Amino acid sequence: MVREHIDALRAGMRRRGALDALSPTIERAVALDKSRRETIQAVEERKAARNVVSQQVGQRKRAGESADDLQQQSRELGDEIARLDRELAETETELSAILLELPNVTLDEVPAGGEESNKVVRTWGTPREGARVQPHWEIGARLGLVDFERGAKISGSGFIVFRRNGARFVRSLMNLMLDVHAGAHGYEETWVPVVVNRASMIGTGQLPKFEDDMYALKGDDAFLIPTAEVPLTNLYRDEVLPESELPKALAAYSPCFRREAGAAGKDTRGLLRVHEFDKVELVRFVTPETSGEQLELLTAHAETILQLLELPYRVVRLASGDTGFASAHTYDLEVYAAGVGKWLEVSSCSNFTDFQARRANIRYKPADGGKPRFVHTLNGSGLAFPRIIASILEHHQQEDGSVRVPAALSKYLGAERLT
Repeated sequence: MVREHIDALRAGMRRRGALDALSPTIERAVALDKSRRETIQAVEERKAARNVVSQQVGQRKRAGESADDLQQQSRELGDEIARLDRELAETETELSAILLELPNVTLDEVPAGGEESNKVVRTWGTPREGARVQPHWEIGARLGLVDFERGAKISGSGFIVFRRNGARFVRSLMNLMLDVHAGAHGYEETWVPVVVNRASMIGTGQLPKFEDDMYALKGDDAFLIPTAEVPLTNLYRDEVLPESELPKALAAYSPCFRREAGAAGKDTRGLLRVHEFDKVELVRFVTPETSGEQLELLTAHAETILQLLELPYRVVRLASGDTGFASAHTYDLEVYAAGVGKWLEVSSCSNFTDFQARRANIRYKPADGGKPRFVHTLNGSGLAFPRIIASILEHHQQEDGSVRVPAALSKYLGAERLT
């Protein structure tokens, strides 16, 4: 991209509103790439010259002549090659670090601009209205489902304890989502570690940019996962898949951990922004030609859960400036929470094109026998639990203070109402 499509890269950063900030970084990358290629050429020229000198040394020795001057020349060329190799290593290290800081280029269908340019592409259901709807933190505490105070006592703010039917609620959501995605939608159910190494976090784009938001394990250079996307995607890091296995679809439940270092003071009440939460994640590995339609399919799969939970929602196409670092095209699914009086994002479904695949070196072998190509990766929440729980408590609460449990969920929870 830096070498062959620099104008497209600049245009992509301009659409994100990030060109001014990133322009010096991009120019440095261009200069380093040029320097790298020139140094490689210089090394090859000196190696070729040393080979010639070595042949001449052999010729002189066979003729019984002195080759001291040529041997000195060979040593000097060797020293020069070693110096250039050190320069090359330093250049490549700096260039690699810079390239990891550059976000993905968004696709043409993604509007330019920031959050104000996001577009609602469709809606489902009718949001509940009325001033008598209790916020979820009040009804959750009153029904004994959520214990905010003891969660803060044992772990700190942003950590939640679910109790009794609240705990069963969490388990029921996990079972419902996994059954639907692994059954009706054909995902391979997977159980993954919640601790990953640095290479895995770099592969999916969390590092180095978002390191301050991650929970690091001191002394191990390892991290608690912010989403199951990280271990799922890295299952195939440094591998080549046969095209016959694509599209490959994986689903996993996991707890997720985020420090939210950049979100201090935002949505601090209730379940809207917590440091540990549960989520079912969907990941797809696809051919480049199909990634656009595969994003629509993945988004529809996440929407199915919202429909089963009978929650009104809208699908929002994010503008370039509001699209995540690694994504080329993202749909946010937002549910209206009447007690809070706002739309809550409960899923982001993204097409990363080959951005993650290049970082993690995930390729596929075309069926026609061509050389391996990078896959396109996609992922989405299917869904994240806390805001779903908040939305159910608010949207389905009844006049008598109970909460109606959607039919699709009640068979897992074993109750039709929360009282």
